Amino acid sequence: MTVAALVVYGVLLAAACVVVWRRPLVALLVFVVGLALHNATMDALYGADIRGHALTGIQAWKDVLLAVAFARVAWDALRARRIPFRPALPDAFAVAFAALVVLYAVIPQEWLDGHAATKGIAYALRHDLTGVAAYFLGRALVPDWRRVRWAVLAVAAAVAAWGLIDVYAISLDWWRHNGTVGYFRDQLEYHYTPALSGLPENFIYNAGGENDILRRLISTFLSPLAAAYLCGIALLLAPRTRAAIPFAALAATGLLWAYTRAALVALAVAFVLAALAARRPRLIGAAAATALVALAFAAAYPHIGPEASFTRAELAWQRENARPAPGDEKVPTSTESHADNLTEGVRTVLRHPQGFGLGNSGEIAFRTGTRLRAGESNYTELGVETGLLGALLFIAWNVALLWSLVRERSVAIAAALAFVLVVALQTDAYGIPWLAYCLWWLAGSALTAPQRAP
Repeated sequence: MTVAALVVYGVLLAAACVVVWRRPLVALLVFVVGLALHNATMDALYGADIRGHALTGIQAWKDVLLAVAFARVAWDALRARRIPFRPALPDAFAVAFAALVVLYAVIPQEWLDGHAATKGIAYALRHDLTGVAAYFLGRALVPDWRRVRWAVLAVAAAVAAWGLIDVYAISLDWWRHNGTVGYFRDQLEYHYTPALSGLPENFIYNAGGENDILRRLISTFLSPLAAAYLCGIALLLAPRTRAAIPFAALAATGLLWAYTRAALVALAVAFVLAALAARRPRLIGAAAATALVALAFAAAYPHIGPEASFTRAELAWQRENARPAPGDEKVPTSTESHADNLTEGVRTVLRHPQGFGLGNSGEIAFRTGTRLRAGESNYTELGVETGLLGALLFIAWNVALLWSLVRERSVAIAAALAFVLVVALQTDAYGIPWLAYCLWWLAGSALTAPQRAP
């Protein structure tokens, strides 16, 4: 089975590489669709006993296609003896950030008091540079905006539709036993606690009672956060036609059922930015409506959300491990926990401004068993890895990019980027492949050809 799968994969990947080499823009549409299906497909292959190095090789399809597209753009630039876009301030910050990441990849970890192994450094290098590579591809390759906007909206609608079917028609117990636990634990090296039988704990929302839990929409991403971010971006990029309304309604429903309040706050902020950039006061109404819907849905979700329950073993583990430490008055809420993590991460960066080296923060440290210096926020994670300078360069790159998009009146792309930069305060949004490959590509393209951008 594994050999046959690798043969089929090799043939398909080789064909895709040929197509992307001839028409690099094809890679963007492949990423828009393929990265939305990536986790579910890899999980299914793991369940079919395609595992270990074989599955790791299959998972690398996105990196291969990105490298082929980048190589073709570089080859064309060398032949023409010029770069295919006019340099701008965001480009300088992006190059400086990428150079610093590479420097920190080769600095010995002991010089920085870091403890990441070679694998963690390699993972972090890919994590930090993927968005930069996609951005420069976008600077060189401008897509058909109408086609891309419809593709993003259609994919988000499909993700939302499948996610809604899943949370209401497929039991949580099926997810406990279908091999997904093994996929996260043994293939991706995410060692989650027994609190949900080894599944990611954000698969559910605990409404407060010991067994009062609700399912969250995870869909093909196997993540409520990634699904919510795709749906939010789709709403901001949606074509302004009546035909788009059913798809946008599905995407909005998916965003709500993923139940991440940070995404709803970020969406309201994005509407405010769009209103100011486009000078359309009615978009302030969209921001207010988003806030009102978020509040109403938060109150209604415990009554309409898909219910689930813990197993006896899960409850026993939680009771054993939920005892507050001496002196603790209460368990912090989710919002308090995010705020505490962000504050502590900032303090860590300020106390150790030279950084600890790549692989010492976030999910990569969690996966590789490295001491976690900071987590959740992209900004503190990058500050821990590449020092205060690295975090500031990343912020400068994206703020300059955002300002340039607003100035060029690429309002929808600017709003989508602002949406992600806000949620990045409390999660690793930059590390979600769909965002890194697709959104930063689109942002780069919008800067290159603003007159055609949405």
